[in-house]
Amino acid sequence: MHLTIFWLIAFIAFAVGEAVTVGLVSVWFAVGALAALFATALGAGLWLQIGVFLGVSALALALFKPLSSKYLKPKLSATNADRVIGASALVIKAIDNTQAQGQVKVNGQIWTARSAQDVVIPAGTDVKILRIEGVKVIVETA
Repeated sequence: MHLTIFWLIAFIAFAVGEAVTVGLVSVWFAVGALAALFATALGAGLWLQIGVFLGVSALALALFKPLSSKYLKPKLSATNADRVIGASALVIKAIDNTQAQGQVKVNGQIWTARSAQDVVIPAGTDVKILRIEGVKVIVETA
């Protein structure tokens, strides 16, 4: 009787753990604990229960993890902002970090810009966009 309670508690703990994390982390063990609970109800010994738990957990993981990864993984797509990283741009307003001013034009868009090296970059200079911080691009001379 005490093993039935143990497997029931294990099942509930793994299920609650999965509900809290929502990352398909412990659902496999919840399935294994449920199988071990059924094995206990059928009169299986302790070592068989542990074997059922481990075997069913491993089988559930092996069978369903690839499917869940394929269908539940969020699809990330580059935004327009991401596309400017690494691109060349033309300084249209001198970049001066101390004055908090500067603009570049890249792919037809105008961005507020700051220099990565804290140097003044005059208008008309070609620069390379290193990263985006907030609504500003951080650039260096090309």
